[in-house]
Amino acid sequence: MGIQKVVTPGGERLVMMSEDDYEDLIDRLDEAAAAVAVDRIERKLAAGEEELLPSELVDRLLDGANKVLAWREYRGISAKELAEKAGITQAYLSQIETGKRDGTVGTMKKIAAALRLAVDDLV
Repeated sequence: MGIQKVVTPGGERLVMMSEDDYEDLIDRLDEAAAAVAVDRIERKLAAGEEELLPSELVDRLLDGANKVLAWREYRGISAKELAEKAGITQAYLSQIETGKRDGTVGTMKKIAAALRLAVDDLV
């Protein structure tokens, strides 16, 4: 890598290099940043702070499925169990899952906690 240091008449210190060397440097920085990002994600996965989701769930959510229902089924929890964990009636949960009623913010927070999610994942 041919680097040349230059000081301008105004005292500013500059570094000059060929365009090829510059592109190589940028590529190396991108690779290093990607490695750091992968390491961060792997640590979060190992600590249980993040989880990998199957494409079936992601596709279902992207296709507009009810988020509470999709997540409940993905977690393998019955409607009765989720309602109990969230402190709501099974009938109210059913209305939320079918779209007949919107859950209040407080209710959605309880449901999210019971599903081990952030409330943002449900609204």
